[in-house]
Amino acid sequence: MTDEVGKDIQASASGVPRTAAAAKANATKADAAKADATDEPRRTAPIGLVVSAIGALRQTIVPLVIGGFAFREELGALGGLAFLLLAIIAVNMGVAYLRWLRLTYTTGAEDIRVESGIVSRAARSVPYERIQDVSLEQKLLPRLFGLVEVKFETGAGGADDLKLAYLTESEGEALRHLIRERRDEEAAKTTDLAGEAEIEESGEVLFSMDSRRLFTFGLFEFSLAVFAVLGGLLQYVDTIVGIELWDPDLWQGWIESQSGWLSSFGFVAQIAGVVAGVIALLIVGSATGLVRTFLRDWEFVLEKTARGFRRRRGMFTRTDVVMPVHRVQALVLGTGWLRYRFGWHGLKFVSLAQDAGAQNHDVAPFAQLEEINPIVRAAGFEPPSESLDWHHASRKYRFDSAAIEGGFFALAAIPVAIFAPLPFALIPLGLAIFFAAANLYAWQFHRHALSANQVFGRKGLLSPTTRIASRVKLHSVEIVQGPIAQRRGYATLALGLAGGAFAIPGLPLARARELRAAILDSIAARDFSELAR
Repeated sequence: MTDEVGKDIQASASGVPRTAAAAKANATKADAAKADATDEPRRTAPIGLVVSAIGALRQTIVPLVIGGFAFREELGALGGLAFLLLAIIAVNMGVAYLRWLRLTYTTGAEDIRVESGIVSRAARSVPYERIQDVSLEQKLLPRLFGLVEVKFETGAGGADDLKLAYLTESEGEALRHLIRERRDEEAAKTTDLAGEAEIEESGEVLFSMDSRRLFTFGLFEFSLAVFAVLGGLLQYVDTIVGIELWDPDLWQGWIESQSGWLSSFGFVAQIAGVVAGVIALLIVGSATGLVRTFLRDWEFVLEKTARGFRRRRGMFTRTDVVMPVHRVQALVLGTGWLRYRFGWHGLKFVSLAQDAGAQNHDVAPFAQLEEINPIVRAAGFEPPSESLDWHHASRKYRFDSAAIEGGFFALAAIPVAIFAPLPFALIPLGLAIFFAAANLYAWQFHRHALSANQVFGRKGLLSPTTRIASRVKLHSVEIVQGPIAQRRGYATLALGLAGGAFAIPGLPLARARELRAAILDSIAARDFSELAR
């Protein structure tokens, strides 16, 4: 019966006409197939046992090698290490098997239920209507075995979202398709979880990045994360080589021993060595940024499909995320201090779900404004323009912010002047003047505007960031005043935004109340049940 249903689905997708009687018969078959798949506990892919065991072993391999080296005499050299390694692999496989055996999921008529736990059992049930979307993620190791991790985005975010690891690619696609259809209450369409899934419909490509764009992007993603990794590995070196690398006396003695050798090269050679070190640092940082960019955004494609925005990216860890248009709560248009000078910006969608550890979804991480504006309009928003009625923050807020920024360093100059030579006190005083002046100058770049349907907020001197929120999708509007703001007559307008934060600081109190009234009128005038359709 399931094979016949699958043929009917393929015939419908290919445009073959069907009579009303045939459609009714097929709908009956689909309902029967759906009933067969309902309330029947299923297990994840058995091959996922290998992936889970290897993942657990990978986390213990470094401590295992260090421990084996430290106790090599007790373990009997290579024979003991091999026995210890086999024992750990056996334990990992046993634990992975028990977890797999006790993990089941059930696609019921109204919800999906996941039960797990070896000793203490845990069961979680999520109604389909609470699932924002279903995304598929493939890290390198599961990808080699043709497995995917299915994530059910509920809007809770982070660890509170439901996950299933691991399913085969066809099962993952089928499960995603089934849950979407049950969530949308399209009972006439279904799919067989044990067979091939219906291919996700392709749509209009809104944005993509080729290797040349990725290379340019990577040059701006300068990173020194490699040194943090090396620093973490050096923590284990003490056990192996028997040298305390973090002992300051060790490095002080080495510097003193090398000072005579370095001085023999002369001043010019020393300057050349410093320049060479800076160049090497820049090369390492640029190479790290390039590698991270290519791994994360390889084959980046953003499409507009019938279900919303579909984004796929990743070289080793491949992600496939669909964001329904009506669930895009706001937009974040940002840039960096250097890339801003070359006209490069990034666009993110603010939604209830999270994006692989990040708060928002990257939809155009490295693009020009003429590439970003069509995406903004496709999401139902209007790009910011200079024709809007932009307003600045209160001048009192401007003065108070500059006084607080500079006052911190001015106060720090007092103990410096007391306990250190007087010239050293000029350093915090100079910093106080610099930060106060920068704050006063940056005030003109902090602006906000209110259009018929949207709220705009812009801030940033060297790397401006613009937030755009739909007035009807905001949950609340709050006026916040601290002790200084109460006495000075300004406030911060905090906008309740699902999946993100949006605040406009330093508004004159009258202006804050005006914005709050206008936004609340927009929220009250909209039937929110329409947004969930």
